[in-house]
Amino acid sequence: MSALLVSEYRKFVSTRMWWVLLLIMAAYMAVTAAALGFAVGAPNGGSGPVLDPTHAPELVYTTAASVGYAFPALIGVLAVAGEFRHGTITPTFLATPQRGRVLVAKMLAAIPMGLAYGAAGTAASTLAGALTLHAQSVDPLLGAGHTWQIIVRSVLAMALWLVVGVALGSFLTNQVAAIVTLLVFTQFVEPLARMALGQTSWGSSVGQYLPGAAGDAVAGGSMYSALGSGALLPLWAGFLVLLGYAVIFALIGRFTTLRKDIS
Repeated sequence: MSALLVSEYRKFVSTRMWWVLLLIMAAYMAVTAAALGFAVGAPNGGSGPVLDPTHAPELVYTTAASVGYAFPALIGVLAVAGEFRHGTITPTFLATPQRGRVLVAKMLAAIPMGLAYGAAGTAASTLAGALTLHAQSVDPLLGAGHTWQIIVRSVLAMALWLVVGVALGSFLTNQVAAIVTLLVFTQFVEPLARMALGQTSWGSSVGQYLPGAAGDAVAGGSMYSALGSGALLPLWAGFLVLLGYAVIFALIGRFTTLRKDIS
């Protein structure tokens, strides 16, 4: 199993795609976090900041986990769909005929890459957000233990998202379809659904079990929860829900796409 894990990890780092997307993500997170930091410190008609500065860690420093999670998920999807597109999945399965074992190895090998994405995205968000808050004479709260818990949890959430992406790619093996589906759902469908569901009592309870909301629960907050899109699950529940999505997607992939003959 160790040789298979090493082989699958090398596939993640053998192309330029992973570090190109990582750099794009870091820049995007920095800009977004700076904008959120400005919103926190901006005056509200002379009555103080628009948003409560004490919630800056949950709002600003979780930008990567609440907005940028599509990037690690995309790398995970491409780790499987890309093999189907380029035909390298055939020698992979010839070398290791136990397809379920290959899928598990891909998901485990995704963890280090996910942590790298989490660290880069969260660092960019924290640095840009903290500098913006400080420039507006708002305490960035970097000396608070709660802030660093949020930062560590954000990294964990991003790592989980890469694992979810691998599982999703196991049954959405058409690369174009997988990318479009992932981006449409994460950037449009779920955010709109969470905002709509957050307006009702029953909808708020349902919305917290959506994948993005579960990721936010792992991270400890997001701009969506700060804007009233519903309460979040506790850390342990969010972790289990997001991991549950990965397991469900992987089982679907294992017993559908990965059962078919591959040439």
